[in-house]
Amino acid sequence: MALTLYVDTARWRAHHKHVQEQFPGLVPVCKGNGYGFGHERLAEEATRLGSDILAVGTTYEAARIKDWFGGDLLVLTPYRRGEEPVPLPDRVIRSVSSVDGVYGLVGARVVIEVMSSMKRHGVSEHELSQLHAAIENVRLEGFAIHLPLDRTDGSDAVEEVIGWMDRLRAARLPLHTMFVSHLKAEELARLQQQFPQTRFRARIGTRLWLGDHDATEYRGAVLDVTRVSKGDRFGYRQQKTASDGFLVVVAGGTSHGVGLEAPKALHGVMPRAKGVARAGLATVNRNLSPFVWGGKQRWFAEPPHMQVSILFVPSDAPEPKVGDELVAHLRHTTTQFDRIVDR
Repeated sequence: MALTLYVDTARWRAHHKHVQEQFPGLVPVCKGNGYGFGHERLAEEATRLGSDILAVGTTYEAARIKDWFGGDLLVLTPYRRGEEPVPLPDRVIRSVSSVDGVYGLVGARVVIEVMSSMKRHGVSEHELSQLHAAIENVRLEGFAIHLPLDRTDGSDAVEEVIGWMDRLRAARLPLHTMFVSHLKAEELARLQQQFPQTRFRARIGTRLWLGDHDATEYRGAVLDVTRVSKGDRFGYRQQKTASDGFLVVVAGGTSHGVGLEAPKALHGVMPRAKGVARAGLATVNRNLSPFVWGGKQRWFAEPPHMQVSILFVPSDAPEPKVGDELVAHLRHTTTQFDRIVDR
């Protein structure tokens, strides 16, 4: 009995090919928990796509993935002096976001990140003049720019990249390759047309692996079902049931990521109102689970345990049976499955 990730493999891979066709020179990204699929699986899929390079989050991820992927590995987290050294092959490329970082990687293959409107990290415009001397002792693989997802000020992503292309060109820095993130296919095509001497390579993770929501589905197996009457006590905290129904023990708990949720940026009155409503219900121990039964998301009977969750299903709903599987609406990037099934 397990929390299972089911994958419509043919549909999933067809989506990969579609994205690859839209973004020539695509750089697949495999970081964190491998977008819910795991590093080994995504390394295999990147190889299947014929990718010559795979982007990973950290040097530790690169050390794990190097035995599963034979091409170049681009580490997205910028190098910092004093970081713990991790033994890596020469096919690993390091991102750098400072002039000092470039000087610290003598002989290494590097991609230099420039500061975008994200304002997360990157070389600033006034530091470009210092890069001439710094890049003499490294193998420069190109520059990179990481763009924001939303542009609430109405600015144009392409214009931001063009601005940096002009600055780099004015500083007489080599512009053979530019790695970009969070651009649309038509935006990438505009850039490639305007700068034919530069190869633009889109680093894509979420859109590639998770872009077709109907290609994957999580399901938790029912382990036990107990009929309860109103007022019966149950669980670790011995709370009382509010009505007649069933306590349903389903595979999937905190160790899987069930009950964990990343903060969200809310825009508009309705999403904020829903957030306030959810918070209000939580104060009286009413928390909606990600598990669906009888066409509805069901409530947690109590907070999820480490490997299972206990749900309350009211008596007017169909009685779940041991071995049934409940669809679970879970976020891939925070979920760890017990098994993956291709179908």
